[in-house]
Amino acid sequence: MAVFAATRVLIMFALSFVVALFITPLVFRLLDRFNLRKNNIRDKESAPVFYVYHKDKANTPTMGGIIIWATVIGLAIIFLVLGGLFDGFASYLNFVNRSETYLPLAALLLAAIVGLVDDMMGIRGKGPHGGGLRMKYKILLYTAVALIGAWWFYFRLGWNTLYVPFVGTFDIGGWYIPFFLFVLVASAFSANETDGLDGLAGGILLLSFGALTVVSFVLHRYDLAVMEAAILGSLLAFLWFNIHPARFFMGDTGSMSLGITLGIIAMLTNTALFLPFFAFVLVLESTSVIIQVMGKKFLKRKLFHSTPIHHHFQALGWPESQITMRFWIIGALMTVFGLVLFFLAHFA
Repeated sequence: MAVFAATRVLIMFALSFVVALFITPLVFRLLDRFNLRKNNIRDKESAPVFYVYHKDKANTPTMGGIIIWATVIGLAIIFLVLGGLFDGFASYLNFVNRSETYLPLAALLLAAIVGLVDDMMGIRGKGPHGGGLRMKYKILLYTAVALIGAWWFYFRLGWNTLYVPFVGTFDIGGWYIPFFLFVLVASAFSANETDGLDGLAGGILLLSFGALTVVSFVLHRYDLAVMEAAILGSLLAFLWFNIHPARFFMGDTGSMSLGITLGIIAMLTNTALFLPFFAFVLVLESTSVIIQVMGKKFLKRKLFHSTPIHHHFQALGWPESQITMRFWIIGALMTVFGLVLFFLAHFA
């Protein structure tokens, strides 16, 4: 059974990579043709560090995250339909499963649509400073998506437990809902904060989803592992074109949808407390923003030159590609450490 499942995972990874590579030129031409470019680079007065290092990125096509979620959703639909009509290979690769992949697929699509609207508003210069939806509206919308997930888990699936590594599983009752909301909203916005340098978010998310694929496989959630393989393949294809100098950006439609899906999978596998290791750089980025805001509010000064923290290192003179690679290395080390902890806790 394990060999059978591993073969499905590997085939889906390869297939997703090839499909995403194939559709990338089509998506790029559409983005270029309709002038879907990032125009809302913050001005010099409000964000001097950001402006200095990102002014040359203006007019770069955005919403490249469409490549990732469209590939995953497309493959899910294709193999679901073909699997229902024919036995054999199509049924073999069908990963749509009510208990394992309904919710992450639905969240991926819903969050992608919300992100798409936000990206379009930013491109058209709508919203505060022409940057799309106000932050409070973003939070409300993604909290609504998270609430759907919380309702499904708590009331439909009857989940109310939290696994604490090396300690045990605890029934947390109604506290499961706010914890669920926190994990999903935090993972979504952390992924969005990380999407600020060429290839940074793509590489870090690749590591995070890779770790959760291993976790899902070990826990015998094979359809979920196949879905994650589809995400990994499409992410890798996207990253092929997104590394410095990026041909296009991921956009909110990519970062927010992948972030919220990451959180849902962590909850599905009851490994939310391992997520700070699997997604260490995401946590680092969002924490730096919180520290900066608190410093301004209570100390009346900045604690970093600019946030998220990758901009701080840019202000120190680090080249963009160097920051990205070093963050990838940190992310890889922490991901491996998190997996070691997971295996020790699981098999102890």
